[in-house]
Amino acid sequence: MKFANPDCFRQNRQNFPEAIYCPGKTVEHIISITKKLYETNGKTILTRADKKIFTAVKKKFPKARYNEPGRVISVCKKNPEITTKTYVAVVTAGTADIPVAEEAAETLLFLGNKIERVYDIGVAGIHRLFENQEKLINAKCVIVCAGMEGALPSIVGGLVKCPVIGVPTSVGYGASFKGLTALFTILNSCAANVCAVNIDDGFGAAIISHLINK
Repeated sequence: MKFANPDCFRQNRQNFPEAIYCPGKTVEHIISITKKLYETNGKTILTRADKKIFTAVKKKFPKARYNEPGRVISVCKKNPEITTKTYVAVVTAGTADIPVAEEAAETLLFLGNKIERVYDIGVAGIHRLFENQEKLINAKCVIVCAGMEGALPSIVGGLVKCPVIGVPTSVGYGASFKGLTALFTILNSCAANVCAVNIDDGFGAAIISHLINK
């Protein structure tokens, strides 16, 4: 394979497999890499995949599943089993943050994690957060996806005793600078249990929370 060198043994080495990032790759390259990882591990996951890519993958791998909001394709010989008793809470400030949250949620399910989705509980209606407070407090880890000013991860951080992974999203008006404002807010959080991943990086947040939950 001259165009790629898949890391087939990352699962054994690090407890999570290599993912195939689809943008910038041809469909032919994606299929070839998927085949290589699938043959080695019995499963693989593709991120930022559109319907065209899913259609092509589905023809080669009939058991492939597509999470359309999250743009994630999972290819498994058998359906992933939930292997954790504890769960990761996947939270969004608004409905517009759901695509990033679903990238995280689908990745966590692929890796065998129990999850709880808690969507659209942002600071503009803060009472919604407190209505779901118990789900957040009992989580092993919380992923919070937030655009605009990115305030929600800090607020959640002040409520829970577990790590909070803030995911800034590229959602908001001009001064949100396509997620930079939310990123800076999360990086400057005064809640000491809050950390940040890159803008729109639901996959990265999922891997970190998976390792915490395991």
